[in-house]
Amino acid sequence: MSESQTSSKLAQTWTGFVGWVDERFPLTETFEYHMSKYYAPKNFNFWYVFGVLSIVVLVMQLLTGIWLTMNYVPSGEAAFASVEYIMREVEYGWLLRYLHSTGASAFFVVVYLHMFRGLMYGSYRKPRELLWLIGMAIFVCLMAEGFFGYLLPWGNMSYWGAQVIVSLVGAIPLIGPDLMEWVRGDFLMSGITLNRFFALHVVALPLVLVMLVFVHIVALHHVGSNNPDGIEIKQNKDANGIPRDGIPFHPHYTIGHDLPAVVIFLFVFCAVVFYAPEMGGYFLEKPNFEEANPLKTPEHIAPVWYYTPYYAMLRATTYPFLGIAAKFWGLVVMAGAIVLPAVLPWLDRSPVRSIRYKGMYSKVMLAILVFSFFILGYLGTIPPSPEATLLAQVCTILYFAYFVLMPWYTRVEQCKPVPERVTGGHGAKAKLSEAGEASS
Repeated sequence: MSESQTSSKLAQTWTGFVGWVDERFPLTETFEYHMSKYYAPKNFNFWYVFGVLSIVVLVMQLLTGIWLTMNYVPSGEAAFASVEYIMREVEYGWLLRYLHSTGASAFFVVVYLHMFRGLMYGSYRKPRELLWLIGMAIFVCLMAEGFFGYLLPWGNMSYWGAQVIVSLVGAIPLIGPDLMEWVRGDFLMSGITLNRFFALHVVALPLVLVMLVFVHIVALHHVGSNNPDGIEIKQNKDANGIPRDGIPFHPHYTIGHDLPAVVIFLFVFCAVVFYAPEMGGYFLEKPNFEEANPLKTPEHIAPVWYYTPYYAMLRATTYPFLGIAAKFWGLVVMAGAIVLPAVLPWLDRSPVRSIRYKGMYSKVMLAILVFSFFILGYLGTIPPSPEATLLAQVCTILYFAYFVLMPWYTRVEQCKPVPERVTGGHGAKAKLSEAGEASS
């Protein structure tokens, strides 16, 4: 049998198999709806790679987490020793551990950048309000997942960091002490706390996270993707009902846009894993290489870097109010800073979506938000001092000002006119869209 005949026979077999599956499951229909016939704007740029990168990191975290649990022992007596066993005795266990620990930081890097892109281009605006809320639920779930996982190595910084955060619950009036004991499962942080955090980190929250990511993608493909111009491409279609400024997501974005980004990301990620997995103590703190010791407090207790902006806001709240301790108001400020972005769809009164066409007020306020977030992130890593506390208080006010003042500055600022069609595009993809439009 010739090579062409063999290829033809294999193609017929594959077509027959796909047809058999399609009769029982909407395989081709689903692929076309979400990939080959899903039309995305032709002007995606660099900022639109972080969604797919977050999925890559999620898959990596799930796979490495499964392998780590095969040798991890969730008990106060053996947790730290089991991590050391994984690092020293399990074949390539050190690699699995570093992939997982570095992946946790990488997850927050890509998610923070993904959220920043949403802020820049107004991806929370109508009709994507529900999409934004689902994304915020993913963010909160990810924060909880990271916190529960942070305790599992049972290092000294993990122990005391979790102790500080859990103790915040005790500041809630009336129910605080009982609620704190319920969260810990004991009077103090113990193996019981470790065991329940393990169950939440390994089983409960990953299930919720995967479900939310699935719903997020379904919601995205239902309303369509936003773009740097903030223009709805569905409002300008050709005679065949295809958006004039859209191109099929697959293969043009999957191969030409996302795949190179994934390859570059993996190169950088592997460089960190192999050459700087501790990242100077920001990814893996030095005290975490010591076993948890209730009698030995680290010189400076601070959470891992991706929580430090909110931790700095917590510490910046130093004044009691209404007869309630400052510790409780710090908890309120920290929680408010995390969930406040969820109401952005109802705060933004601008007639345009994208930062490209918004006025100077919006651009300055967004720059202030980013600047204050970075400063707070740094302040959360250093010991408190009067000067640092004052600066953290100023940056906390600036952070909240972006949201609280948004209804005012987005309404009064002068915006640029928005073009009728999306601007730009990436070379061959833009030409493909223009050629298709010309042929129609």
